[in-house]
Amino acid sequence: MGIIALCMLAFGLSMDACAVAMTNGMCYRNLKAGQILSIGVCFGVMQGLMPLIGYYLGTFFSDVISAFDHYIALILLGFIGGKMLWEALHHDEEDKPEGSFTWKLLLLQGVATSIDALAVGVSFAALPDIHIVSAVLLICCITLALSCCGVLLGKRFGSLLNNKAQILGGIILIGIGIKIFAEHMWFS
Repeated sequence: MGIIALCMLAFGLSMDACAVAMTNGMCYRNLKAGQILSIGVCFGVMQGLMPLIGYYLGTFFSDVISAFDHYIALILLGFIGGKMLWEALHHDEEDKPEGSFTWKLLLLQGVATSIDALAVGVSFAALPDIHIVSAVLLICCITLALSCCGVLLGKRFGSLLNNKAQILGGIILIGIGIKIFAEHMWFS
């Protein structure tokens, strides 16, 4: 696989993570630089780790992985997005409208947005000319960079949306889960 094709693949894989990172920026506008970097690192590492795991699992488990990955993404993103919607719609006036950013939430988001990369790793095992370490590092770096940019964009637009950002963020996360599910169920 050539470098251009690999870069395109990395950009494609990172889009869900970037969208979720943007949602985090909209909903948690008080994120500090270290937290923004943590989001990028978490998403980058998860996007890089999953193809590596998939590569070593090889084609032995490819049917099992592809049979369930879209369900896992739908459930995780639906749960996270639903929780955000619930908190946005059911907060008291004296409560702050945005929930708290937690590492548990970030890890769930990282897993949910990188499940499809596991199947990509399985396909890497079938390619004779793939250098897995280079591929994983490229995917990781591109996802990290785009996710950090996504958070910053989300923070910028989140302040324009004010209290509606958490509602929009929840809808976006649920939409991404439905998109992943629909792509695997009807368009693959």
